[in-house]
Amino acid sequence: MAAFGNQLIEVHLWLREELAALREDVDAYLSGGARPRELHAHCLAFCSALTRHHTGEDGGAFPRLGERFPEPRPVLEELRRDHRLIEDALRRFESLVAGLDRRADPAGARREMDTLAALMETHFVYEEKRIAAALNALDVPAWDRSRPAFLVTEDTEDTEDTEP
Repeated sequence: MAAFGNQLIEVHLWLREELAALREDVDAYLSGGARPRELHAHCLAFCSALTRHHTGEDGGAFPRLGERFPEPRPVLEELRRDHRLIEDALRRFESLVAGLDRRADPAGARREMDTLAALMETHFVYEEKRIAAALNALDVPAWDRSRPAFLVTEDTEDTEDTEP
């Protein structure tokens, strides 16, 4: 049996690293060292990965957990609400980054990134504390055969088929 909770933590670590790299790109752009098109492409890749992760949780992991373990259902609902808040922050950040080449508000992009980072960190820590052990207790043979979307990183995306 795979330790899906441990894998979740690994994905969160990867997403944190990707956000840190994106922050470096934003800072490089703001100091004149990065091109807007490259920054926007990196932003799109990050936003897509985070959205895929949360969509996979909402559509795959959380329903499985709720079926197997009724106790964390209120936690799962709270995590779903977090996903919506994070998605809103992602959209605002992506819009600001997309407008940087038109002299949009660069300080606003940094502020929105700080907001996104704070939301993500709070969410990830809470999620790891509240559901990682339950995920480790799940036995989902399909997830062993095909990595579920919420456990996909860029490194594994090209080599494995995914399901929600």
